[in-house]
Amino acid sequence: MKMIQKSKIFRNWDWNKFDVNNLEHRKKLTKQLKYFLAIPDLEPNPQFAHIQEFQEDRKKHQEMVAKVQEFTAASDFPTSILPVIQKYDQLTYYDNGYESVFDVRDMSGLRRNGFDLLDIANNVQFLRTPLGRKAKLYQMSGEKAHVYFERYAGGLNWDRTLFDDEEYLTIESLTKAYRNAAFQTRAAVFYALIDALPAAQNIALQPSPDTLAAGTRGQLASQDAATMNLAAQTIILNVLNRGYGVTPQNTTFIVLVPLQLRGRIKQALNFTYDTAAVTKGIDYKFQMITTTMLAAADVYYVILPKNKLIAGYRMDLTTFTDFDILSYTDAQVGWMRYGGAIGDVQQAQRCAIV
Repeated sequence: MKMIQKSKIFRNWDWNKFDVNNLEHRKKLTKQLKYFLAIPDLEPNPQFAHIQEFQEDRKKHQEMVAKVQEFTAASDFPTSILPVIQKYDQLTYYDNGYESVFDVRDMSGLRRNGFDLLDIANNVQFLRTPLGRKAKLYQMSGEKAHVYFERYAGGLNWDRTLFDDEEYLTIESLTKAYRNAAFQTRAAVFYALIDALPAAQNIALQPSPDTLAAGTRGQLASQDAATMNLAAQTIILNVLNRGYGVTPQNTTFIVLVPLQLRGRIKQALNFTYDTAAVTKGIDYKFQMITTTMLAAADVYYVILPKNKLIAGYRMDLTTFTDFDILSYTDAQVGWMRYGGAIGDVQQAQRCAIV
């Protein structure tokens, strides 16, 4: 009697009923693969968008990724998210924190090789206009840059002997690795754009505002808080007249932090001065995002998100399949197209810790 082998990643899939020599079965497996690969997409794949279960799986995946972003190890996960990870076996090996930094746009409907990024000078003013006078009109001026969608591809070979020998766990592990590799590559591209900010955007570690001596409790947190405050202040002043609608009271800045600095920056964000009246060390609104994909572990970034930080997804992970008679493998080749740019480097500051 065969052991029941329910798939951990394919919905309602029983490996016991699968026959690799049956063409219809192979077609159904390919559809299951495409379904699984489409779950992390920014916008629902039209092929599955009408399926209620697909929308439910997408929502659960998005909730899982959002909560995973808040923790660093499986032991840290709250019990509410553990069942999701265990049920779908979908703990990701990439992060999508960059999607909170960039204005990510679904451009799959474009029939173009890229998009234009406009560097528009905004000098619009509202002036007092007496009765009978015409309003003053301002011309837009600036330069235009073209951002190309680049192609990225990767292949997955399912050796047919894996099916012959019913090594289904291995097949599913390869499938997860395949999907993770695709999205990790995309994440790395956008984190590299952030790492490439010019040195002019560097901010040195600031002295403690209350002149705490080195080694004193709270001294580092005080310095980091002062550094983040200066970074936010610098960004606001640099982009003040660019139409971003930035205000000290209502704007939330992203603090993009390498994993190694997570604890230190968290302390700085919660820092209060040791005075009779509780005074917070942070003057602005910050949201911390932790990543393992930055190039250096001794700097972090304060970023005004969206606006001219643009990411365009031209083609989500799209898989083509074929059987290779020479290698006895079922080849799955995935393609993606995307591009992005930082159109205004003044929206970010790179902060030092020493």
